[in-house]
Amino acid sequence: MESQLKHLEFIQGVINRMGSNSFRLKGWTIVLVSALLVLVVREDKSELAFIGLFPVVVFWGLDAYYLRQERLYIALYNHVRRLGQGEIDFSMETRRFRGKRLTWHSALLSVTLTAFYTAVAIAVVVAVLLNEPSEVAKHGT
Repeated sequence: MESQLKHLEFIQGVINRMGSNSFRLKGWTIVLVSALLVLVVREDKSELAFIGLFPVVVFWGLDAYYLRQERLYIALYNHVRRLGQGEIDFSMETRRFRGKRLTWHSALLSVTLTAFYTAVAIAVVVAVLLNEPSEVAKHGT
């Protein structure tokens, strides 16, 4: 029983790190997008505001990677907790759990990631639209 608990602790440590990495990515997304939008507004370069979408897309993909890894290790955790005492080998291999449900694409389109990154992307677009000078202001009439 002790070896099984130790193995489960190892796996839980990896799951916690994946969740922590995901949380940090969301924080960095907000910081970078906010900084880019502040620069765009300050320099009055609204045509460059869509650059704020670049970190959203990149971090969304990276966050999906971490979510997929977390899901794979949760599957490993569930597998190990069902093993008998003599079957514990301390393997951290997740290949056997890869499949249709545990793909990067399914993580990318998960409800939590889609909601967060879509909301940030919408905020960038709204900020661009609100910052663009109107046609009347451009031509002075």
